[in-house]
Amino acid sequence: MYKYILLLLLIIVINEIKGWNTKDYMKREHSLIKPYHRGTKMSIPYWDFMGSTLVTNDYIRLTPDEQSKNGALWNTEPCLINNWELQIHFKVHGKGKDLFGDGLAIWYTKDRMLNGPVFGNIDYFNGLAIILDTYSNHNGAHNHQHPYISAMINNGTLHYDHDRDGTHTQIAGCEAKIRNLEFDTHISIKYLNNQLIVSTDLVNKAAWHQCFQVDGIFLPTGYYFGVSATTGDLSDYHDILSIKLYELEGDDNNDRSKISPSASYFTPPRDHIEDPKQSSLTSSLSGVKVFLLMLVGAVVFVACIVLSIMFYQKQQEQNRKRFY
Repeated sequence: MYKYILLLLLIIVINEIKGWNTKDYMKREHSLIKPYHRGTKMSIPYWDFMGSTLVTNDYIRLTPDEQSKNGALWNTEPCLINNWELQIHFKVHGKGKDLFGDGLAIWYTKDRMLNGPVFGNIDYFNGLAIILDTYSNHNGAHNHQHPYISAMINNGTLHYDHDRDGTHTQIAGCEAKIRNLEFDTHISIKYLNNQLIVSTDLVNKAAWHQCFQVDGIFLPTGYYFGVSATTGDLSDYHDILSIKLYELEGDDNNDRSKISPSASYFTPPRDHIEDPKQSSLTSSLSGVKVFLLMLVGAVVFVACIVLSIMFYQKQQEQNRKRFY
């Protein structure tokens, strides 16, 4: 009797282990952990790198703390699973105290290994971008501080506008102090049942803190994961320590290879929202300009009247001289 009970328990445990092994585990072909190199080869299994990227024993540095650098790291295998979670252990640091930049981006896109102006990747991309914008001297007026994490879904028709830091095409975002921290920094990107959840671990508590959550996100399978970074007039070190992808158990098991990347509530580009403080400053400056223009106009008007009177008096005086 006891043998049958033990056998039954063993069967249950084996079935549970089999079920656990099929889902919610790390996908080696989409992950990157130390040691990065294998054997004497300088290549990284399942990954390509380009630009200023430097591979060391402890980290992969996308950019040095120097101006006008860009680097990228791209997975060689397309992702064929519908629901997943990408966890990245990274570090952004540099000697700049008040001025630093530009930032890094995490990609799930149709094309890979193409250098471009959007944090080291191409503009008008197809897929998902999670952008960690650290540019301290940020462009334009915004209602948030930097560093800033945002998400963008693109079907190849949208332009990432650096002049407005992409605020008119983002679907969500949050402020995140990711620079020069003395402890490890992590970001999680979870795509489950058409929902995108981005979380961070930036306070050394080994717990995820949600940055934002967006429903109605539709991403195809067969795209590639990548990470890229760039520096401009300002700079930082952008280091990747590990990348781990986990397959998740979801409700949707349909073929998603043919769909186009989209967000349900986000069709036209969103209008740029001006910072109220900046708007007030702009209004004040406009008022000063109007006052100065009115003052100059009044001075010119008075000068014209004075000159006209003087010209009239001179004409009258000449007429009197001719009369006498």
